[in-house]
Amino acid sequence: MDSSMASVGGSGDEGSDNFNQGRRPSYKRLTSAQTARLERFIKDCPHPDEAQRRQLASEIGLETKQVKFWFQNKRTQIKHEKVSSLLARYLEKQMSPPEFQQVFNIPIIGSSSHAPKLENSSLNYEIGGSSSHGPSLYGMQIMDGHDHNLMGSEGIEKTLMLKVAASAMEELVRLIRINEPCWIKSSTQDGQLILQHENYEKMFPRTNNFKGVNLRVEATKDSGIVSINSIQLVDMFLDSDKWINLFPTIVTKAKTIKVLENGLVGSRSGALQLMFEQMHVLSPLVQPREFQFLRYCEQIEEGVWVIADVSFDSFRQKTSFFHSWRHPSGCMIQEMPNGCSMVTWVEHVEVDDKIQTHQLYKDLIGTGIAYGTERWIMELQRIGERFACFYVERIPIQDSGGVINSLEGRRSVMNFCHRMIKVFCESLTMSGNLDFPLLKMENNSGVRVSIRKNRNHLGQPKGVIVVAATSIWLPLHYMKVFEFLTDDRRRAQWDVLCCGNNANKVAHISNGIHPGNCISISRPFIPSENNALILQESFTTPMGSYVVYAPTDVASMISAINGEDSSMLPVLPSGFVISADGEPNAALEAFNSSDIERLGGSLLTVAFQILASSPDGINMPNMESVAAVNSLLTSTILKVKDALNCNNLE
Repeated sequence: MDSSMASVGGSGDEGSDNFNQGRRPSYKRLTSAQTARLERFIKDCPHPDEAQRRQLASEIGLETKQVKFWFQNKRTQIKHEKVSSLLARYLEKQMSPPEFQQVFNIPIIGSSSHAPKLENSSLNYEIGGSSSHGPSLYGMQIMDGHDHNLMGSEGIEKTLMLKVAASAMEELVRLIRINEPCWIKSSTQDGQLILQHENYEKMFPRTNNFKGVNLRVEATKDSGIVSINSIQLVDMFLDSDKWINLFPTIVTKAKTIKVLENGLVGSRSGALQLMFEQMHVLSPLVQPREFQFLRYCEQIEEGVWVIADVSFDSFRQKTSFFHSWRHPSGCMIQEMPNGCSMVTWVEHVEVDDKIQTHQLYKDLIGTGIAYGTERWIMELQRIGERFACFYVERIPIQDSGGVINSLEGRRSVMNFCHRMIKVFCESLTMSGNLDFPLLKMENNSGVRVSIRKNRNHLGQPKGVIVVAATSIWLPLHYMKVFEFLTDDRRRAQWDVLCCGNNANKVAHISNGIHPGNCISISRPFIPSENNALILQESFTTPMGSYVVYAPTDVASMISAINGEDSSMLPVLPSGFVISADGEPNAALEAFNSSDIERLGGSLLTVAFQILASSPDGINMPNMESVAAVNSLLTSTILKVKDALNCNNLE
């Protein structure tokens, strides 16, 4: 609709005259000069008051009411252009007025000025003939109150969300239940199911994808048995705090923006919410991904739930700042005996890499391994094993004999470690922070540094915290590196906290099937310090291994060991992330093999955090603290490489 058509009663159009007959006076058509003046004015002042409208009308030779109607219609035109754009994006086509009416169940108004109010409609606006009802759109009369709401913008947005979520659910269920021809086995990724795009596009035509040379599509499917019961899993998916706790190594931030439907009590079927999520992987050199998406839960049959995710931008979003777009993705959760669940996961995203992936991680990211379904499933299985260890009814024999003698103490220490892992993973999300290229070594990417002030974040030391991290390539398989870093007998070779002396392990907690998945408390031999302990958690999967630790004082550990709440105990973790270098076949083969000497290389991320200043007045200047943490990082990497005979790399 052009500018001249935006003036109700002023177009001179026969249809418009018929539509508005008896409601508004007939005004003359605007001249091009009048239209141009109004267009300029609305850019600076979209909501003029009565005095401004009167003055403007006088300047350009129009009646004040005609100026008022022009502004109402122009504002409406701008907002529905936005709606039309969103409809085209989500429903994959431009919509004619009748189609718009059909999609949103909007009746065309008649000649009566007493048309009924829409009942049981989320749109919740009135249809009628009175001119007080404001501007028209597609032949509909809209009640817009103070003209801010656009046809009940909240209502139409919710209706669109429901349509988009239902469409995503339908597509996801089909993608889960069929394999060929939509899904084919990869020849390079250990037979993983990947999307066959030509066949997919025939089934689900799309017209509104990202454009550009940096576009990449990642689409995978995988399944596995998880030792968490189905309704518990559903509840965790629908609670943003539990969602972060479920995937601490993948999800950095999560927030429920708006709950549209709570779903049925007990099953949560029908739950719909708008969420935000930030995801990260393995290294500060990899840019985090952010999604704003709808999450919709439906119980499709007895004991079977589907959680569907699909990207969604709010009407109020002026420009899309997301460089990642999630097409219908999610999982089917099937109830199994003994409190387990079979989870089938589909992940389908388009990524516009405005910032090119760092060379070290090109293979890992480009092949879809880093954010693929295997990683989600394996992390879910690891957390399931950890839950099982958390809820044991008696302390296992292999964990007895240490200082932790109660289930309450065991669980408090496990909670302490889980929070430590989350804090460590958050510290790796450093994209956009300072590059600090003081670390000059072969096969190294430079050091990335971030500085943050912690005033109110409970469970972390208050003050200025400096984080330094880097990633390097090693010519060793990641399992060999993991085994070295978790060997208590060799810790003194790399850990500055040990001062070159062996540490005495005082507690051990198993938290998974693999022997490397465990928690330990060690007392380092430091001649001048009797109050220091080292809390550590390590775990490994073919998608990545972690060794995370933090110094802590005896009093804090005693309170946790005694079963007291550990959520407020301060922790500032450092550690390592080890992953395959982009050769998944070698990674999966080696995980169940003792012959790892000949297999692949690894990517090692090292991160340290130090407290540069504290509230008690002890301060370290920023550059001095940066130099200190860089020195610690440099020396630790050199020690690790020396111990692994990797210091003579060309």
